[in-house]
Amino acid sequence: MNGHPEPAFAVIAAGAVTGAVDGHRAACLDVIRRAYLAHASGETVLPHSTFVRPDPPRPDRFIALPGYLGGNFRVAGMKWIGSYPDNVAAGLERASAVLVLNDTATGYPFAVLEGSVISAARTAASAVLAAEHLAGRRKASRVGVVGTGLIASHVCAFLRELGWEIGGYTLKDVSRDRAGAFKRDLLEKGAAAVRVTGDVADLFDECDLILLATTANTPYLLDPALLANSPIVLHLSLRDLGPNLIAVSQNITDDVEHAVRERTSLHLTEQMLGNRDFVSGTVADLLDGRLRRDGRPAVFSPFGLGVLDFALGQWIYQRCLDHSAVATIPGFFPAQGAR
Repeated sequence: MNGHPEPAFAVIAAGAVTGAVDGHRAACLDVIRRAYLAHASGETVLPHSTFVRPDPPRPDRFIALPGYLGGNFRVAGMKWIGSYPDNVAAGLERASAVLVLNDTATGYPFAVLEGSVISAARTAASAVLAAEHLAGRRKASRVGVVGTGLIASHVCAFLRELGWEIGGYTLKDVSRDRAGAFKRDLLEKGAAAVRVTGDVADLFDECDLILLATTANTPYLLDPALLANSPIVLHLSLRDLGPNLIAVSQNITDDVEHAVRERTSLHLTEQMLGNRDFVSGTVADLLDGRLRRDGRPAVFSPFGLGVLDFALGQWIYQRCLDHSAVATIPGFFPAQGAR
């Protein structure tokens, strides 16, 4: 094909994705770091994600995230997500996703990967990367987890594998059974002093690093007293904190234009204040030293950039290729000249 080899098309399932990540989370963190810096340098094309809601006002939705990541990556892609919160009650994960990666030399897609594990891994990596730079070390006296689902488990895996010193965990979930299962898993993996609470105020009072990973659609944490101890808050679900809490915090995101929309807590705060001055900067500003923690509660609210998925997906694809874990589908594309 004009000097290019016949395009191949690979399918990489969740097990292979997980196998590529497990034991290599330090490398994942570096991939995400480099992707953030490439984005900050203007080496990406990243349109706003598109939301498709089949049956409003239900929270069910589909999300499309196209984009291109340049620099040393040079990969284009599309992430397609189905988010159905009621899946959890039926024993399914809330979100399902596929990630399509395209060769920028031919335009052909070269792989489709199970996307929910990639999404969870890149979300966890970005959260832990931000936490490390905000804390100035890999240490927390106690970690609070609100929402003990897939994302939280990936964040805890990154903390564990990267050698964070953690004095204990406090867990809160609308399902005490789910929180209890999460507690047992943490204990089995070596965590100490894990407890489940029914009062989120207790969690904020005890913990200096707090993870919010719920399916909340509107803010429910409204009391500024929750932030009295100036914790680091990894606000991954984006809609937990009321605008009054956001307004008194040092706010960091991954991309202001993407994060301050779609009625996120940042968006609601912009509507309340009439400006975006409450956003201190981005995670890339933390990485290159332009931004440092200022003593206020620190809230990291990443929108979740599709280019991070492309970067991590490309890295996972190469690892799978190197270890013969890629299933290629012969003849997926029509032969040259076929009608």
